[in-house]
Amino acid sequence: MTVQSIGLLFNTQKRVAIEVAQRVLTWGRERGVPILLPPHEATVLGAPETSDEAWRQMVGFAIVVGGDGTFLRAARYVLGHPIPLYGINVGRLGFLAIGDPDSAEADIQSILDGRYSIQNRDCVRGVVHRGNRQVHELHALNDLVITKGSFARSVDLELAVAGQTVSYFPADGMIVSTPTGSTAYALSAGGPIVPPHVPCLLLAPICAHTLYARPMILGKDDVARITPRGDHRELLLTQDGQLGYELLPGDHIQVRLDPEKTVQTISLPNRTYYDLLRTKLQWGQCGFGGGGNEG
Repeated sequence: MTVQSIGLLFNTQKRVAIEVAQRVLTWGRERGVPILLPPHEATVLGAPETSDEAWRQMVGFAIVVGGDGTFLRAARYVLGHPIPLYGINVGRLGFLAIGDPDSAEADIQSILDGRYSIQNRDCVRGVVHRGNRQVHELHALNDLVITKGSFARSVDLELAVAGQTVSYFPADGMIVSTPTGSTAYALSAGGPIVPPHVPCLLLAPICAHTLYARPMILGKDDVARITPRGDHRELLLTQDGQLGYELLPGDHIQVRLDPEKTVQTISLPNRTYYDLLRTKLQWGQCGFGGGGNEG
């Protein structure tokens, strides 16, 4: 890959992430590889800073050091700019940040040498309408989630697709997930695992108070509308589990896969999506013995 500069983003609250980021920065300096830091990250490392706008214009790809939460923040930071992200995992799960910190420098060199592939990951776009006004427009790499407050009562959610009412869900909320997010919150709500290259939108009710509620898969061009019914005043719309927006009675949310904005991620050879699933979900850990039937 021929690039002007490499971007470096990291979890500034985690000691091990700071240590790996410092290692990467030192490695770049020793080899004459320009590595650019936005203002906040630069302050933490005591290094020269690059303004946010200049960073987005100058960076060819970015290294993200942290867990999946750090990767999601990085995805929002570069959204709308063709900057592929490679995550080095110092967190817990690592479905998005898949690199090993012990091989960080070697992985970066592999990318510079052209030994990599790029995947375009869909984002979900949500628009909150209040009366005749659009009050929020949100993008998420994993999911947008409607949740109720702390009181132990459900909320009634009306789901419409292409202008036609599909159903009403008395539930604790609704998850609107991309394929990337299918291994996040949607998985714990009983949703399917969807490979990131499959263009679809996943809707999963949270603790639905009815036996007929099931997760749904919508097409890449489908537009869904979710309308909370009643006067519930403790509803929250969260963006990738990190940013929250209050929903008022009468609001409705339109959701779809964004037809234009995607997030580019970098994969290295011999590290497929299915390898990742097998490792992270511990599939195949319990083998079947060959001793015949038990009596």
